[in-house]
Amino acid sequence: MSRRDKGHDVRPAPRCTVTVCRGCCCGTAKIPGVGHASQLAALKAELGPVAQVRAVNCLDACEQANVIVVQPSSAGRAAGGRPVWLGLVNDPDATTDITTWVRAGGPGLSDPPELLGLYEFSPSRRVRRAVED
Repeated sequence: MSRRDKGHDVRPAPRCTVTVCRGCCCGTAKIPGVGHASQLAALKAELGPVAQVRAVNCLDACEQANVIVVQPSSAGRAAGGRPVWLGLVNDPDATTDITTWVRAGGPGLSDPPELLGLYEFSPSRRVRRAVED
């Protein structure tokens, strides 16, 4: 008999999703001076308990490398949160600001640190649709 059959809900609570581009340009030697592996490891270590962190091949926004997309949890979306695209995330302080924001609830539930506003950009509708759907 499964846990569900016993009346227990085993689904995890809806969480933010942090999508980290690691393809064509992001996460490669094309962006020098950045600890790409350590950035991804830090995001996974810091956010693992509160968010899904996933690396994807290419988000097709290479001019903004390194790109990270923070998608709201279902509660954040219900509160009006929408995915936030962050580009040129090549500084450990920006990565720390992202983890702080997501741990506080992320889009729709917590205001991002002011500095992240400098990293925010709007990708084309075609690119946005591919990631956000």
